[in-house]
Amino acid sequence: MSLLRTIGYTGSVALATASMPVLAAPPADMNIATTLAALTLVVILILFLAWLLKRMKLPGIQGSDGNMKILRQLPVGQRERIVLLQVGEEQMLVGITQQNISLLSKLEQPLSMNEVQNGSEFAGHLTKLLKKNVKK
Repeated sequence: MSLLRTIGYTGSVALATASMPVLAAPPADMNIATTLAALTLVVILILFLAWLLKRMKLPGIQGSDGNMKILRQLPVGQRERIVLLQVGEEQMLVGITQQNISLLSKLEQPLSMNEVQNGSEFAGHLTKLLKKNVKK
């Protein structure tokens, strides 16, 4: 009987030690430098993904419904430009400076996409509209 008690006692000790949680100590090679390097890597990854989403110009992210588009831009100075905008079915010329944005003209007949893509025709239409506004 004493042999069975000894086997039972040692078996229960083995079971008791196996079921006790062991405190996990950090690995010896884990230090503050690796922690900071990992944190820096995560921050750089987040910034890169934010930049990538901004460059992709997804309509759902930017909140644009697609009703307003910039069709063509013509720089006229260092920070000044004239922009052809498509808003719904209308097209309009807008002058943009560092201080303000002003409507130059509303086009009665919208330009076709072929005319907009060809820069020389756009410039011709622009000069006609600007001459027409100067005469007024």
